[in-house]
Amino acid sequence: MSQQAQPPLQAAEPEAPHLAQNPDGTLDPNLDFAGTTPYEDYVRADVLTHLQHTLSDDPGEMVFLVTTQVMELWFTVIVHEWETAANALRSDDVPTAVAALKRSVRELEALNASWKPLGQLTPAQFNSYRSALGEGSGFQSAMYRRMEFLLGEKSASMLVPHRGAPRAHAELEKALHEPSLYDEVVHLLARRGHAIPESVLNRDVSQRYDADDAVEAAWTAIYSADQDGELARLGEALTDVAELVWRWRNDHLVATRRAMGAKAGTGGSAGVAWLEKRARKNVFPELWTARSHV
Repeated sequence: MSQQAQPPLQAAEPEAPHLAQNPDGTLDPNLDFAGTTPYEDYVRADVLTHLQHTLSDDPGEMVFLVTTQVMELWFTVIVHEWETAANALRSDDVPTAVAALKRSVRELEALNASWKPLGQLTPAQFNSYRSALGEGSGFQSAMYRRMEFLLGEKSASMLVPHRGAPRAHAELEKALHEPSLYDEVVHLLARRGHAIPESVLNRDVSQRYDADDAVEAAWTAIYSADQDGELARLGEALTDVAELVWRWRNDHLVATRRAMGAKAGTGGSAGVAWLEKRARKNVFPELWTARSHV
């Protein structure tokens, strides 16, 4: 008589973590994990919170260092948003581009708020740890430079400080030779029937963008024809970005002037004089000048 076939052995299912139930019926969170917490695995908080290595004994250096690192993280997010917008415009997907630009407006607001902890520094407070910066300066930030390149502020010379960092140098060189966010906007205007000259459409995108009368005329026509149209909404999203970039530059100028006056900046820059020159410039220039003609 044949023996009845036995079912194959199966691995026992792991026991669900025990969750204590409170008298009110709620459950306490699970606190027992085999390795690091899922939060740590995703956020890498332990890495982030151990990147701070101050170089002086001044307690104020920590806030300067952490604030600068937070700025770098916001630069990274904003670059992601503007690259998303540029790619969407290349595909004529204006709604996706506008959504990314609007997200970046909130992120720029948070970035600009980063000046608050630094905006009250007195010269004595800044001088107490300034020597720890050595030749370090914000204009050496590779991610900030990628932001500037996306805005059309191109300069091959700004790759020079990053020759010793192959990944950063390669990313910047790629960004230098790619169309900026605003180049993609101008090409979109041409595809939508606006008379953009070939000298603008076929320009060397590794060079700084300069304002053009035909682009100004296109924006004038867009704003005169339909304030609620798709291109007008794109123009307003870009203007919001441009305004906050201008505010960033001015907040930087004010914080620097307050902390160090007219002295030479770190890294050999002209300090306040250099920042004043930057603060006078508008990005997406024709969006500002066209308003005089509507």
